[in-house]
Amino acid sequence: MREECGVVGVVKHGDESHPVPAALQMYYALYALQHRGQESSGITVHDGKEPNTIKGMGLVPEVFKKNDLIELKGKVGVGHVRYSTSGDSRLENCQPFIVRYKSGSVAIAHNGNLVNSSELRKKLESEGHLFVASSDTEVIAHLLVKELLKYDPVDAIRHVMKQLNGSYSLAILIDDTLMAVRDPFGFKPLCIGTIDSGYVVASESVAIDTLNGELLRDVKPGELVIFRDGEIESHQLFNEPCCAHCVFEYVYFARPDSIIDGKLVYKVRERIGEILSKEYPVQADMVSPVPDSGITSAIGYARESDIDYEESLMKNRYIGRTFILPGQAMRETAVRLKMNTIDENIKGKSIILIDDSVVRGTTSRRIIDMIRKAGAKEVHARIGSPPIVAPCYLGIDMASRDELIAAHKTIKGVEAVISADSLGYLSIEGLVESIGLDRDDLCLGCLTGAYPVDIPGEKMCNRRQLKINEFQ
Repeated sequence: MREECGVVGVVKHGDESHPVPAALQMYYALYALQHRGQESSGITVHDGKEPNTIKGMGLVPEVFKKNDLIELKGKVGVGHVRYSTSGDSRLENCQPFIVRYKSGSVAIAHNGNLVNSSELRKKLESEGHLFVASSDTEVIAHLLVKELLKYDPVDAIRHVMKQLNGSYSLAILIDDTLMAVRDPFGFKPLCIGTIDSGYVVASESVAIDTLNGELLRDVKPGELVIFRDGEIESHQLFNEPCCAHCVFEYVYFARPDSIIDGKLVYKVRERIGEILSKEYPVQADMVSPVPDSGITSAIGYARESDIDYEESLMKNRYIGRTFILPGQAMRETAVRLKMNTIDENIKGKSIILIDDSVVRGTTSRRIIDMIRKAGAKEVHARIGSPPIVAPCYLGIDMASRDELIAAHKTIKGVEAVISADSLGYLSIEGLVESIGLDRDDLCLGCLTGAYPVDIPGEKMCNRRQLKINEFQ
């Protein structure tokens, strides 16, 4: 699996000459959200007359220079870090996406994925709209501009949301007014905080922490929040939102120190390890994580099982993407470049290896082979999520159904492929208990094959079909 995207919006009150300008604060916030996307970064600031943007391919410190950010004048802006789940990896798809029209401008930063993007795009093209990129964010921008020509911003966004099928958490600038929108299911996280002389909206609370701010609350599913004249306006555009929060935010994507929909991710992952220990106990010498996403769950597993926690793998945290190298030997070199064994901790030991998920199985096999080569007596794989049996259409790049190993192999079959002495997945019930939210408030599509929204060729959760009618 790969990360999705991160969005941020900042609005400052009072004098523009504040010691930390809005653009620089967004830079720091995006740095805190870098784990959510490493392909491209962008910041748009509105100076009261027009939007000004810096964006490009690469990590946050590669795209932005301090002097350039200082020159981005204005008290309000939106920012974005991207991993492409829709649209190609190229400069044209970098966000924020900006559309100018006769009444002003719109800038949008989007985390999520639209299921009906192609249909909406074709309809807009037939009406004369011109597209320069291939991402679904541009579709949202054109829809919004179309509705703004007929309605005020609140009703315009309401009409846009009625046309969208999929996941979207948005930071929007309509001229120099900051707005935040979360889809009626709340698939992707979005929260609001206060900062010195202003407000911030961000994908995760760690961005607010980085700015020395205070988390106020999450944006509610189906809610539009407008930051205007130093106040927060809330517009609940759907009366009875139907939550379907992405479970993999808790399992893998979000930083452990983030609070998402009232749950500290660190505590959720600790609980995952504790419940995994109860569901799949095994006698061993040590509990060890696959870093970084397996660390917190491994701590929980070790504590519950009363088996020592010890690291067997060390991650190189200063590496970006590696080239796809030909030949088995070179592929193994690429894996070791990212992660290396601590041989002295491994030799002669029976190891419980904790990881967050198994997708294709190839990485798990290579890691276990490395640990065996370092002298492990046994390797017992314990996975902090249930088997992934179906693809995600809502903003996570996690492979097609044909590539998902658990979609066409039994647990024993996966165990053999990854070369583990035993394999145990967390149950769906265990995952739901770990998160601490009602099962009906979670999206489990990739784990069950039944989705909260209508996706052509896929099953839909029966419990959702009744509630969907309430939005129409």
